[in-house]
Amino acid sequence: MKKFNAEKETKNIIRFIRHYYKKNNLIGAILGISGGKDSAVVAALMTKALGKENVIGVTLPCHSKSEDKNDAKLISDYYQFKLQNVDLTNVFDTFKEEITTLGDFKDGEFKNSDINLKPRLRMATVYYLAALYSAVMGKTYLVVGTSNKCELYVGYFTKGGDSVHDIAPIADYTVEEVIKIGEYLKVPGKVLYKKPSDGLSNQIDEEKLGIKYSEIEAYLEKDKNLDGEIAQRIEKLHHNNLHKFNIPTYRRKESI
Repeated sequence: MKKFNAEKETKNIIRFIRHYYKKNNLIGAILGISGGKDSAVVAALMTKALGKENVIGVTLPCHSKSEDKNDAKLISDYYQFKLQNVDLTNVFDTFKEEITTLGDFKDGEFKNSDINLKPRLRMATVYYLAALYSAVMGKTYLVVGTSNKCELYVGYFTKGGDSVHDIAPIADYTVEEVIKIGEYLKVPGKVLYKKPSDGLSNQIDEEKLGIKYSEIEAYLEKDKNLDGEIAQRIEKLHHNNLHKFNIPTYRRKESI
């Protein structure tokens, strides 16, 4: 890994957030707190930039592990920002019940739809809360994204779910760089070093992807020692998920 100055980068991100908020007359931030390192680091950055009183974290369990909620509480207690809980389990179940009336579907056919429904419900919730708190406070709250550079490059996110946000503090930092920023911000190690999981499929991220984040980082840094087969797998993931970034839009031709 190339030399990384965590202190400098952290201060640059905080400066970027403060400048954007001041320029646009904004006040607060809403973000989902998953119990993982990315949301923890972003929460730390936002509290440093805006003050703990202007940050609201949200836990959004949906057939989730209680450990994730406990880790989210650990982060909110450490940085002293408000933490709300909106349990989406019943919403998810009601949605599924309605869908089953549309046809005779097999259990296996629901898997991908179920996995992606959860982040879409979560994103609808945080945007609802952002609008609500904006009305209460009389100034705008933004929804904050928590995806890192490695996830984004291979398209490891849900279109219309965790891909939707108003500001992205760590989108240009790899997993290892995010960890270094977290170390500088003193994010509790229990969360910072926890193996990343989507909390949706009961799999560790790297198991689901079939590649390691360190390998994605090596690819992005053009490491010539990276195994060619792994590089091809990363390229395939990237190209197969480009549709998540761009919506093909027909532009009518000027008539002669």
